Amino acid sequence: MSFINISVNPKAWNYNMELNEEDLKMLNSKIGLKHLLAHKKVDLKEALTATRYELTLREIQAELVKMQLWIIANNMKVMLLFHGGDPSEKSGIIRKILSHNNPRHYRVEVNLPHRSQKTNGEWYFKKFVEKLPQEGEMVFWDRSWYNRAVIEPVHGLCTQKEYEMFMEQVNAFEKMLTDSGITLIKFYFNISRKEHSRRLKEVKKSPLTKWKMTPFDEHSKELWAEYKNYKEKMISQTHTEHAPWIEINKERREEEMIEAARQLLSLIPYGKD
Repeated sequence: MSFINISVNPKAWNYNMELNEEDLKMLNSKIGLKHLLAHKKVDLKEALTATRYELTLREIQAELVKMQLWIIANNMKVMLLFHGGDPSEKSGIIRKILSHNNPRHYRVEVNLPHRSQKTNGEWYFKKFVEKLPQEGEMVFWDRSWYNRAVIEPVHGLCTQKEYEMFMEQVNAFEKMLTDSGITLIKFYFNISRKEHSRRLKEVKKSPLTKWKMTPFDEHSKELWAEYKNYKEKMISQTHTEHAPWIEINKERREEEMIEAARQLLSLIPYGKD
């Protein structure tokens, strides 16, 4: 394949920015050309950003494969919880993180809130205990037991007593998990109110994603302050030494994923023994 020489005056591209040798090398790569020519109107800044992201993502995905092989070889049990506002990219981040990993050694579980859910007197954590990771396995939760700390009380899906009982028990529950050899990692994705609104509009507008909208999403803007209040209580009361929260504060979806993946890689001691 022959490559295009992009070492031209930036003004010729209708974009007033300087390109160094590294930028030109990236833009002349297969990945760079793909992003550069993705749209009719060339946007050098956006093309460079997208190229850097994809190159970084590939490096990280290779490390995630190494990490998983180490987890398997060492019979580790890893559980990851993904939480955040309704339009935060929890499911998308999980898919990206796992896109090159061995599906026989991980599971993705989802705990979606439902207005029709009924309490039947069972211990709240029972259904989560039934899905704990086995040796050499990672379990990713797209929303977890922490629905009861934020979503359920905000939308009246649990009683005040049930909420208080959860908050009293959750730290001890997680201590039991970590004492039994499970590595528990808790992510919370924060985005600004402005970005929250923008993403909701984007989801509603696209015919490919509007199915994701739920009654909870529709009312999330009006309940922003209440969500924030419960979220802050959750973090302050359940951020423990054995199971700390890792907060991701990024506005761009790509940056959220990269930061979460890097945090995960830093917490698993693969290749360090």
